[in-house]
Amino acid sequence: MQGLYLITNDDPFHLLLTKLELALATQKVALLQYRRKKIEKSQQYNEIEKILNLCQQYKTPLMMNDDIQQAQHFGVGLHLGQDDGSIQDARKILGEHAIIGRTCLNSLDLAEQAVADGASYVAFGAIYGSTTKPQAVKSGLHILQQARQQFDVPICAIGGLTVENSQVVVDAGANFCAVVSDILGQDIDRIVQRVEAWAKLFERH
Repeated sequence: MQGLYLITNDDPFHLLLTKLELALATQKVALLQYRRKKIEKSQQYNEIEKILNLCQQYKTPLMMNDDIQQAQHFGVGLHLGQDDGSIQDARKILGEHAIIGRTCLNSLDLAEQAVADGASYVAFGAIYGSTTKPQAVKSGLHILQQARQQFDVPICAIGGLTVENSQVVVDAGANFCAVVSDILGQDIDRIVQRVEAWAKLFERH
């Protein structure tokens, strides 16, 4: 697996859903992660149900951010931060075929542990400065290069990634580029064009 890993933002839901449908309809989004930190849990299940319908329509795997109960309820994948529970526990609950990813910051040691625990992919970042996580440690391209040589699972890059600055990230070894604002921060009439541009970065890999 490789390609654009789209993560939701905190836009009003009707706007988010419109943008997601445009993006997913290209069938060039590899993974979609539901991450809505400002939305009450009671509202999230209704949102996830609608997004999952879109994902099923366009055959895009859906991931939950940090919430194993949501992942289990909807039968979808799970992305875990360093402080969000055990991959092994999640694997027991979600099953051997579930996609389970782990944030590894800029640490090959954390990634090695995640792979040993059964992670489906490992995520490194911030590669560049990010508007969503301005304080994140910048991993840089050398981490991706080392990780690509060391691990057999897909490598995900995150943090400040745009179409314009990410060809070197893909060339360094990133199988996935995790993006929020470079897609969902665009005007509606630019979403499709932007997703298509991202897809081209991966074409030679």
